[in-house]
Amino acid sequence: MGPFARAVQRRWRLWIPPVLRSLAWAALIVAAAGPFRPGDRTLVTTDGVTIVIAIDVSSSMLAEDFAPANRLTVAKQQAASFIRGRSADRIGLVSFAGEALTLVPVTLDYPMLLRAIDNIETGQLEDGTAIGMGLATAVARLRKVPGKEKVVLLLTDGENNRGMIDPRTAAQAAEAFGIRIYSVGVGSEGEARVPLDRGLSGFRYEIMPVRIDEALLTEISEQTGGRYFRAKDAAGLANIFREIDRLERTPVETVRYRRQDERTRPFLLAAMLFLMVELAVGATLVVRVP
Repeated sequence: MGPFARAVQRRWRLWIPPVLRSLAWAALIVAAAGPFRPGDRTLVTTDGVTIVIAIDVSSSMLAEDFAPANRLTVAKQQAASFIRGRSADRIGLVSFAGEALTLVPVTLDYPMLLRAIDNIETGQLEDGTAIGMGLATAVARLRKVPGKEKVVLLLTDGENNRGMIDPRTAAQAAEAFGIRIYSVGVGSEGEARVPLDRGLSGFRYEIMPVRIDEALLTEISEQTGGRYFRAKDAAGLANIFREIDRLERTPVETVRYRRQDERTRPFLLAAMLFLMVELAVGATLVVRVP
């Protein structure tokens, strides 16, 4: 090899370490930027409806004709079971007696809903049966919620005898906002034993007639495209909730992403490899040019 060729070879070898060092720095910079591979995009079809459950908490809901429990206890149990059976629905909760109260605005937080249902008791509101107020409060919760499928699930055991809003007026508002009403009359036929107060020897009971305004409940339900159901015992109420659950299923498309995969480690390994090769080359191959 002539002098010129040896000179070229030496100069070429001198460039190897800087090039390797530059590659190592480039790999470190890329690693610091946090490279990743995007997750997979998957279109999933689920069922989505916005529902407000309105539960009558008047004192007559303590009637013990849904043995072995009273009407309110069974209504709470079935409402909770209904919520557990849903997955992509926003659900709210309203209680009413002589007045109405929003307990939970529409939400996907099912544990919070279940806790609120568990805490429902009679005596929390002024006594009476303000069906119109309960219905109007539920409609107000749904009115501004986005989405086409909106439903009020109304449970009551009586006749409208309190409140400033007539149930028919509330039903007209529901119809105007595209909200369906499913109403459920809760109570057996004839008479039922209702606890009035607790004495030294236990509860004092009174036998009271079962009065459910089925004509009104049927009217407000059918006006909005819903249905009226009558639950005469615990099994009947459970079947009604299952039927409503079956009726109110609407496909909704949602996008789910699989977790993205980070790609930092390969660049760190490459940087280490370049540095190791640079050290090896500097120790064995590069010669000093005179």
